Amino acid sequence: MTKKYIEKIKPYVWLASFAVFSVGSFWFGFNPGKTIYQSFTKSFIEMITFIPFLFIIVGLFDVWFPKEKIEKHVGKDSGIKGIIMVVILAMLQVGPLYGAFPVAYILYKKGASIKNIFIYLGAFSTLKIPMLGIEIGYLGLNFTLVRTLVSLPLFIAVGYFMEWYLKNRNFKVNEV
Repeated sequence: MTKKYIEKIKPYVWLASFAVFSVGSFWFGFNPGKTIYQSFTKSFIEMITFIPFLFIIVGLFDVWFPKEKIEKHVGKDSGIKGIIMVVILAMLQVGPLYGAFPVAYILYKKGASIKNIFIYLGAFSTLKIPMLGIEIGYLGLNFTLVRTLVSLPLFIAVGYFMEWYLKNRNFKVNEV
């Protein structure tokens, strides 16, 4: 085999290995392998049905909100108002965490501060309203309030730390 051919098929080795492992698991009755395949299939279907809508929403967000407005409201000089806005934005969204990264990218591309982007990601991961409702139902209102009152200041502190840590870095924003 030529080196060029090997480089072309290299990205597909893991996919082929997974397919062989899955077929072998069903053939030989290996239950952990069946479970892995079923979990993968469930996650893949969820992702395939969720991602197109996510990209539509992110595309509309990119078009509807001008850079000047994002810079003004959640940019470097936005202060506490910017923090509140990104927390509310994160709370109102739904979906898995991988859905937050395209929004964070658009926020960065439009001029949001690093601090507010990290706060947004932290708030998205733990403060979504549907998730809070489920948490209150299972763990109670007191637990949810304490967890929120502990985690939100931590996310804000992480946002400030990351802004300080990354202050002299220039990140390239790729235009799509």
